[in-house]
Amino acid sequence: MRVGVYPGTFDPITFGHMDIIHRAAGLVDKIIVAVAANAGKEPLFTLSEREKIVKQEIEAGLPVSEAKRVEVTAFHSLLTHFCHKVQAKIIIRGLRAISDFEYEFQMTGMNARLDPGIDTVFLMASEKYQFISSRFVKEISLLGGDVSSFVSHRVANLLQTQFKKKSLENKG
Repeated sequence: MRVGVYPGTFDPITFGHMDIIHRAAGLVDKIIVAVAANAGKEPLFTLSEREKIVKQEIEAGLPVSEAKRVEVTAFHSLLTHFCHKVQAKIIIRGLRAISDFEYEFQMTGMNARLDPGIDTVFLMASEKYQFISSRFVKEISLLGGDVSSFVSHRVANLLQTQFKKKSLENKG
């Protein structure tokens, strides 16, 4: 069985992420969407919230036949250690622009040094999703902009709720 891991922070999951998951599901027998703890990025949502949101988006956004082959799980370890744990030999990464490539190239090299038995497969973002990033989605949402063309309505509402909650915490 070909098991692929699609790692990311998914803070929040966007239509671009969903596109990569959908396309990757056609390349492997099972895809594990690995939600990274990645505290260095200071995520808006907690790890368990992000894991839950990703699960909901996959259930709602993918055909049932594909969704059955997608597993979502959080992880706190090195990606190569996680791949060993889930018996994955393929890491799936999405590329939006040349600026992504340098970072991804370096990460792929490091992962190859840590475990040469795991290959990385790059999927270019579909043209209509190339400019979407979670960081921009959060910034637009924070400033009251419409993010409905970048994320599902469910995620857009969660963003607004989270920003209101953070605002109240900062005032109190």
